Amino acid sequence: MPKYLVKRIVGTIPTLIIVVTFVFFFVRMIPGDPARLIAGEQATQADVEAVRVQLGLDKPVPVQYVNYVTGLLKGDLGTSLRTKRPVSEEVASRLGNTVKLALVTLAWSSVVGVLFGVWSGIHRGKWQDYTGMTIAVSGISLPSFWIGFLLIMIFAVKLRILPTTSGSGWKSLIMPSITLGVGIAAVIARFTRSSIIEVLKEDYVRTARAKGIKEKAVIWKHAFRNSMISVVTVVGLQFGFLLGGSVVTESVFAYPGLGSLLIESVNYRDYPAIQSLILIFSLQFIVVNLIVDVLYAVLNPEIKLQ
Repeated sequence: MPKYLVKRIVGTIPTLIIVVTFVFFFVRMIPGDPARLIAGEQATQADVEAVRVQLGLDKPVPVQYVNYVTGLLKGDLGTSLRTKRPVSEEVASRLGNTVKLALVTLAWSSVVGVLFGVWSGIHRGKWQDYTGMTIAVSGISLPSFWIGFLLIMIFAVKLRILPTTSGSGWKSLIMPSITLGVGIAAVIARFTRSSIIEVLKEDYVRTARAKGIKEKAVIWKHAFRNSMISVVTVVGLQFGFLLGGSVVTESVFAYPGLGSLLIESVNYRDYPAIQSLILIFSLQFIVVNLIVDVLYAVLNPEIKLQ
């Protein structure tokens, strides 16, 4: 196991180099001058140039790239052009909120998705299956921003039982979590259904039934655990999406997470913050994939990590 983990971690280095390089040069293609945005529309050209020198944007792009990579190797994510604070502090102030929202969303959407998937899978071709998959397809098809605005209109504007924007209380998590989780629960339900159907065709399931084992025990003790091997991949990837892909939802609910920070950084052409956030999102997916691989071995001892 340790040897496998070291091998995987070393194997991520080329990926991270590509991500850092691509993002660094790509963000500089975004229209707009950050020096002009920071100096203000009324600033003179001399003022804009002074700001550019202050931010280090007057140096050639290759020099900026070398400086940025050198800082990364020292653990320095740079200084935000927008707030003049270290990017690490900006990220630290938002990361906890995003992780909290992601964990709450993943918890309920995984339970609901798996239960719907199993329910549909064991009733394949029956009304339960059609009902479950109709709900799942609807959840995947509905845009998250539309769900968010609908929830705001019903529960915040009409009924006034939930806050319109996110605060510090647990109620502020309900609508963003539902908005994010509907599509994720639907994806998990579809994958669980397909996995359950495949597992129920296996010989060991038929053998268990032939021995007279109760159907509930066949489903939950034999079929369910083995079907979860492929579902774990989906759940892991969805968690990675929640950590880095909740940009729209956080914007709709003014939720103070990494997604809203990315939007703010793009609007101000905050190069260091944009680069660091995308790098963090990439690292999250890499770590999640590594955890999923390890869980494979936990769920199925026959799978060896090599």
